[in-house]
Amino acid sequence: MATKRTKTTTKKPAAAKPKASTATKTTRSTASKSAAQKKKVAAPVTEEAAVASPVQAEEQQALQTAAAAPVVREEAPAPQVRKEAEAPVLKEEAPAPQVREEAEAPAVSKADNAPEEAPAAQEAQEPAPEGADAPAAAQSNAPAQEPQSDIKEAKAAVKPKIALTPKSDGSKLTPVVARPITAGNPYRPMEATVLEVIQETPNIKTIRVTLDDPEKARNFTYEPGQVGQLSVFGAGESTFVINSPPSQKDYLQFSVMLTGEVTQAIHNLCKGDKVGVRAPLGRPFPYELWKGKNIFFIGGGIGMAPIRTIMLHVLEHKEDYGTISLLYGGRSPQDMAYSYELKDWMERPDLDCTLTIDREAEGWPHKVGLIPNVLRELNPSPDNCIAVLCGPPIMIKFTLQALDELKFPHENVYTTLEKRMKCGIGICGRCGIGGKYVCLDGPVFSQKELDELPPEL
Repeated sequence: MATKRTKTTTKKPAAAKPKASTATKTTRSTASKSAAQKKKVAAPVTEEAAVASPVQAEEQQALQTAAAAPVVREEAPAPQVRKEAEAPVLKEEAPAPQVREEAEAPAVSKADNAPEEAPAAQEAQEPAPEGADAPAAAQSNAPAQEPQSDIKEAKAAVKPKIALTPKSDGSKLTPVVARPITAGNPYRPMEATVLEVIQETPNIKTIRVTLDDPEKARNFTYEPGQVGQLSVFGAGESTFVINSPPSQKDYLQFSVMLTGEVTQAIHNLCKGDKVGVRAPLGRPFPYELWKGKNIFFIGGGIGMAPIRTIMLHVLEHKEDYGTISLLYGGRSPQDMAYSYELKDWMERPDLDCTLTIDREAEGWPHKVGLIPNVLRELNPSPDNCIAVLCGPPIMIKFTLQALDELKFPHENVYTTLEKRMKCGIGICGRCGIGGKYVCLDGPVFSQKELDELPPEL
């Protein structure tokens, strides 16, 4: 085994030798000889340089430095170019702080010069007239030094001027006077109990309620035309006119047309149920101004509710007024509310009552026609006469046109706008129309006042 290994090792070099050519061997030998000669030549040069004079040594160092210098010179321009390229950026950014310093400098100089300007201003004010006016002028020039109490008094003095700004017609605004209902929490209703529910028409019910608190029930007062918020606990509240006369102390009466969720909850009430009442709210009819005049009432549909209140009140004080007339209309005999009272109204000697329906109906003995047309047929005289109308908006619109044709002065025509009322105390703004709040400035308006307002939406 050892003999075989020796043969193997001897065969490998023998196989490698034939691969190298003679030319390659010659080149390698020549290169090695030239390298050896260079070493031999370089050695004497270094030895001679060491023995050479100091002058030659300095020249040799200069040559070596000169030989190395180009390398440095080639690399040097790169950083110089970079510095020059970056220099403009530094120059552009450098002025910015200078500009800021210059901009801030005047503010500092003004602040520094403020104490110098103040004496100059005081010297300029010294020639002012002497006496009681001089201190007042000095105080006006230094408002920051006024006592806090003086500022409050000045603000309080300005408020009446704003509140009394003249209107377009020359009259002045009157300050809002807090009503008794707004004392305490104005949103908290008075608890009441349902006494009776009357089915007036297929979609109108009358609810009669009494206040649970005996003292509140005894002291409760209102005027014709005022409204109240009737609420069903858990369902909500809505606005309805109080359509019983103020002389009726046993109960409050509300007539409700079925239109939504709250009115549906009211229609579901039964005797003995509990409700909430926030009343009275709004501006009433100015019946005191109507004394000595004839009054022509016009009611349509559910609009007969507010008409009933003021009409019964006027009839109770018939001696204070002239002739009293009523025009009441509905779509059909079944849509006429307070049908149990119509016969008595027709038979009253102090009331000229006219009933009408939109279309003919079997057994109807009264007039047939729309209210504006029947009004033109009746042709009431506008002389010394007040017209009061309530009803659907479309009925009010065309009835006002008919009254214009009959030459009724706008200041003698009154109507009500219960639409869009929510809070009832002028806070929510939902009933605002042209700068007026229906719940505060209404719901009663004269036609003259309506002329100054945009059309009701």
